[in-house]
Parts: sequence; C-alpha cells; structure tokens
Amino acid sequence: MDDEALTSNRELWDAWTKIHVGSEFYDVESFRDGRKPIRVEDYEIAEVGSVEGRRLLHLQCHFGLDTLSWARLGADVTGVDFSAEAIAAARALAADVDINARFVQSDVYRLPEVLDDQFDIVYTSCGVLGWLPDIQAWARVAARFVKPGGFLYLTEIHPVAQVFDDEGVEPGQLRLRYPYWSHRDPLRFEVQGSYADPTAPTEGLVEYGWDHSLGEIVTAIADAGLRLDFLHELDFVRWPTPFLVEGADGRYRLPPDTPGQLPLFFSLKASKPAA
Repeated sequence: MDDEALTSNRELWDAWTKIHVGSEFYDVESFRDGRKPIRVEDYEIAEVGSVEGRRLLHLQCHFGLDTLSWARLGADVTGVDFSAEAIAAARALAADVDINARFVQSDVYRLPEVLDDQFDIVYTSCGVLGWLPDIQAWARVAARFVKPGGFLYLTEIHPVAQVFDDEGVEPGQLRLRYPYWSHRDPLRFEVQGSYADPTAPTEGLVEYGWDHSLGEIVTAIADAGLRLDFLHELDFVRWPTPFLVEGADGRYRLPPDTPGQLPLFFSLKASKPAA
C-alpha cells in the first residue's frame, strides 16, 4: 500500500465532495425533491434484481446518492467511504430526505476492522477500482461481507477504455497511453477541477491511480471464493469521455463511423455459495 498516495487521494475526495454536493452534475436538489429520485441505472436495477427487504453494502459510496437510491428501492443500506467529508454529506442527505441509512467512514482495506457484518448484496458502483492499489485485497474484503447465498455486484468502466489517451484527442481517436495490467507504482496527476466541475479551484491537490485488467479483476473475485454468475461487456461509458460521442440516451460511445468495436463498460455478478 502507498500510504502517501492514499492520503493524497483522501484529501482530494474531501475537497471534491464540497464541490460535488452543490454541482449541476450531481443535481442533488432533484434527488431531494423527488424529481430524480433514483440515481442507479436501469440496467443495474435489472441485473441486481429486487432489493426489497435485503441488506446492501455499498463500497466507496461517495456522498451516498446511489446508496440512498437503493434504499428508495427497498434495501436496508450501509454505505462506506474513506472521505470524512463524503460520509458527513451522506448522513446529512439521508436526514434531509428522511431515509434510514447507515454510513461508515473507512478505507476499504480496513473495513473488516470497523464493521463485523454480512450482507445479501455488496455493491460497487462505477469509477472506483482505479483508486485501489491492490485488487486482490479489495476482492477479499468485498467477499468477506457477502453472506452465504448473497452476491457481489460491480459495474465499472472497462479496463480497455482506460488505456487510451484522454487529453488532446478527438472523438474516435484512440491513442494508447496508459497501462492495461496492474502496476505497482501509481499514475500521478496534477488535479485541475473535478469531473463534475472542471473549473472548480483545486490548487495543490494530486490524484494517484492504478489500473487493473479485466482478467485480474475477475480472477481476484474468484480467488476470494465467489462464483461468477455473469460478466457483461457494454458498448458505452456513463460519463463524458474525449474520444467518445454522446448518444441520445446520455451515454458515450465510439462514433458510428469508427471501424470495429470495443467494450467500454462492464458489469458482473458473483455469488457466495450457500452454506
């Protein structure tokens, strides 16, 4: 573990949380007033199935929009994040919308030290695995919290989409820049704003990231004792990406005239055998 990198990332997410809560990107007000009450995607709801009355643990939950969406769909939710600002914002939002939810501040890797429980569903939403230096240790923690007969559900940007340059490129221009397989030393980026607000002040903040191949992710989950139920590779990314174009559904894909196709997102479900 690179403590300096993880500390820097925690400081970054503390700062980003303050930006994100009031951003147009997250549009928290429409979640509060019920205009946009559910923030998980339709395909996630279909793949996870009914959560009514089920206990759900959300790892790396940020300030809880997805977590609280699952609660509105009937789950008994617990959200976990390493950012103190994010957890404080999640608790405040839960109180604002009168949702009973538990939020725990913890690094994912240290979560077994502060939470002794098991859940029907362990959920990990998109844009999180790249912040983790050790994918095997992550999988062991995730599996630890899946109760027998329960499952892990993950949806994330595809590692193939992560290898391409995302600066100074046009739609359809695929220029290799980043590693595909896991690497010991993190990638380092000077932060300019946030994905939710590129103009926000973030002077002095630094981001560190790690890549993990699809094979490494799936193998880590299998090695942790979970059985793969499905792996779906998808043709879109859920956020603006310079080498992709936005479709009518608000998702981002390769331009229609691009030769060939690539997977850009994925989802998987992996179950723990019943005792």
